Amino acid sequence: MKILFVDDDTLVRSATATFIETALGHEVVQCDGGEEALQMFLNDYFPIVITDIKMPGMNGLELLKKIKASAKGDDTGIIMITGFSDMDSALAALREGAFDYLCKPVNPVQLAETIARFCKHQASLSLKVDVEDAASLAEKTDGGKPRYESGLERNVFLTIAGIGKTGVFSDALKNAVALALRFHDNRNVPALIEGETGTGKEVIARLIHCGAENEDDGVKPFVSINISALSPSLWESELFGYEGGAFTGSKRQGAAGKMELAKGGTLFLDEIADIPLEMQPKLLRALQENEIYRVGGPKSIKLDVRFIVATNRNLNRYMEEGRFRKDLYFRLNLGRIYLPPLRAQKEAIIPLAQMFLSIFAHEKKRRFRFISREAMEKLENYPWPGNVRELRNTIERVVILYDELEIVPEHLNFLNAYETELFIEQGSKIRPGQLVLPSNRLDLKEIEAEIVRKALQMHNNNKTKAAEYLCVSRQTLRTLLKRIH
Repeated sequence: MKILFVDDDTLVRSATATFIETALGHEVVQCDGGEEALQMFLNDYFPIVITDIKMPGMNGLELLKKIKASAKGDDTGIIMITGFSDMDSALAALREGAFDYLCKPVNPVQLAETIARFCKHQASLSLKVDVEDAASLAEKTDGGKPRYESGLERNVFLTIAGIGKTGVFSDALKNAVALALRFHDNRNVPALIEGETGTGKEVIARLIHCGAENEDDGVKPFVSINISALSPSLWESELFGYEGGAFTGSKRQGAAGKMELAKGGTLFLDEIADIPLEMQPKLLRALQENEIYRVGGPKSIKLDVRFIVATNRNLNRYMEEGRFRKDLYFRLNLGRIYLPPLRAQKEAIIPLAQMFLSIFAHEKKRRFRFISREAMEKLENYPWPGNVRELRNTIERVVILYDELEIVPEHLNFLNAYETELFIEQGSKIRPGQLVLPSNRLDLKEIEAEIVRKALQMHNNNKTKAAEYLCVSRQTLRTLLKRIH
């Protein structure tokens, strides 16, 4: 994305901008003062502004206030740079709406993590439209009919279900798609989609929303929220909205929450296992009563929303540990759809790979038509920790790198380097799909603690990186650490 970097120190500014461009791949526009930065911001749009606090003329705090007061300021992430001796200014910046602050000298790793966190935060909050505006978001086909946002993935699942082109790749996936289409006709039934990362949970959610004929895409809003990307302190206001003056820093006129923005359409809550425990009764009430209260609001607001949630965690285990309410689970479980991992349905691997090959060869104008028998064996024996998404990306990579008639094993050598491996204390490898359990007993908590400790060691006790490695949120990692200690 386009980033505005403001600092009167030319050397620091130039070096940091070079790092952002070369290492992170973002475009950086530099300026050395607040007045110039404000004018550039008003004339263009920058999703992120990084600014020093102490500068001659207009300082960073003044720039922050003027940006936030502008029409485009609400959606802009402002990262402040401050010295250790000026923490009061940093706290003042946070109160005025800054996304975060970094101390001098700026640590490149922390800067990269902060930018990545804002990108994730922005993505989870990007659908801020009412029903009237939703149609303008949909890309139209030549005939003027709204087109599904994830066309490739949707075609995969419709093909699996036998709705589109002929072909049934897996009974499990066929059943999942059939359930999704059945739930499409029952808006009052909440849907719970369970499955590992990459199995296609959001695609199924969109299929529930749109139906087989794609009739609701672009006509009714599909509002998606990644729960793990939200701070627990913001969860309630983001979902339910708030009245003006409800808390420090709130908009004077208040703001609608995601449930209101999804009116007439679908609210998709991804990573539902990460919902704060204290918020779960409020979500349950919204599901049961079809009404909500804004934060600080005295009046109830009626809802007209289809609820779909998804998770890659074991919610039964979460209930046993007291981290997920049973009444909420049983309410959501009314419309349960389970997406099995790809390694559990090997019969689907080659048909899916062949279909992806045909699609990408056509799109990228390559000669590929076939997969050799040896390459098929390699695809079938790989554990696919990233599931259908990883298979799709694998085939696309081969098509990008080569231009031959068939895929051969040499084209797939990179899979060996990406195979997911966890290590237990003895140093033996645990591969998904190839795990052998002892015959007597297995202490799951002990193994969990060992995995968490080794993940932290691998990443020098950096909790953010360890959480990413374990595919959990920082909040979940903190909970795991509390249980260990």
